[in-house]
Amino acid sequence: MGHRGMPQKQANGYTILTVQPTLPQPIDLMTEPIESIEVSLGDRSYPIWISTGLTESAEQPHFAKHFRAAVGDCTHVVLIHDAAVSNTIASRVEQQLDQAGIRITNISIPSGETSKSVSMLESIWNTMLESGTDRRSIVVAVGGGVVGDLAGFAAASFTRGLRFVQVPTTLLSMVDSSVGGKTGINLPGGKNMVGSFWQPQMVWINTQSLSTLPDRDFISGMAEVIKYGVIEDAEFFSWLQGKAARLIEKDAETLRYAIRKSCESKARVVAEDERETSGRRAILNYGHTFAHAIEATAGYGVCLHGEAVSIGMQMAAHLAIDMELCDRSLLEEQTAVLSAAKLPLAWKDADPEKMLPVMSHDKKVSHGKLRFVLPDRIGHVAMVGDVPTEKVTAAILACRDEPYG
Repeated sequence: MGHRGMPQKQANGYTILTVQPTLPQPIDLMTEPIESIEVSLGDRSYPIWISTGLTESAEQPHFAKHFRAAVGDCTHVVLIHDAAVSNTIASRVEQQLDQAGIRITNISIPSGETSKSVSMLESIWNTMLESGTDRRSIVVAVGGGVVGDLAGFAAASFTRGLRFVQVPTTLLSMVDSSVGGKTGINLPGGKNMVGSFWQPQMVWINTQSLSTLPDRDFISGMAEVIKYGVIEDAEFFSWLQGKAARLIEKDAETLRYAIRKSCESKARVVAEDERETSGRRAILNYGHTFAHAIEATAGYGVCLHGEAVSIGMQMAAHLAIDMELCDRSLLEEQTAVLSAAKLPLAWKDADPEKMLPVMSHDKKVSHGKLRFVLPDRIGHVAMVGDVPTEKVTAAILACRDEPYG
């Protein structure tokens, strides 16, 4: 770690809480180099900018211009970035900020889920303190979901709150974690158990950064894209049925459309239920109760988050069928799209005895009872409570028979 200019350092007897979707409006394919989507939260509203990066240059420093518009006067930035992007997008962001005369404290974070820890957060706090970070400083997070969650929580907690900006560099972080203000770290017994809601001032998406993203990481992000079609946008799901193959080939126009649709979906849900008080935002956790247990029992980093979400969506669909919320055709359609995206459908080491205790700590647990986001049709899900443990176990085992990977 270091900083510039200073020392380095419930139907069917079960309880179902139905969540009505807001129907999405159709959009056209984008043709402009930079577009925006607003996350409408009153005085905490902010834009999501989507850029191809093709017109970015020293003469046209788009990021710096929009950064200034979002944060106003700024003389100090704490740039927290994934070590994997130090010499690419993080370097370009740093250059633009430097040219704008902004002092920069540069903090590089090792790649991987293990960095979302108490010890790493403490290290960041200490570097921020040593670098003279104050309430007028801005935290800029450049990287995937790990860096965004970690840097966001550092911003939320240091001096009781600093403004921050998200610059996601992975597909998963572009369509999910960078939008909505959830920040936090992991504990050994559970993922994202410590954190806060802390909205960014701006989200800057440069799709060009995906060109160098490893295939496994890119494909992992596809799970969150597909999730939006299952939970609230049947039209988008239908589109994905025909476009998944082109997406994993990183076709620029197809990819940009998918990112925009995903961000619009996330922005709608967050605007309706920012802090998960009405139950609407919980739909975004489809597949995640199982996924977080997979990640925790496998060991963070063994199974990528999107891979775990894909398997978790399959487990959730099996559970929905067992509880007679939907028929098997839903599972078949979901399986087909996930397979086309080359995502895993099962995990050979799935162990109910290990996963269930972890799931008992899930943030959707209410009065000691597990609740699940389950689909009743493509484009609609319900929050289901009082789910018998044996049915959860059966859903886990249903996705253990095929080899993982």
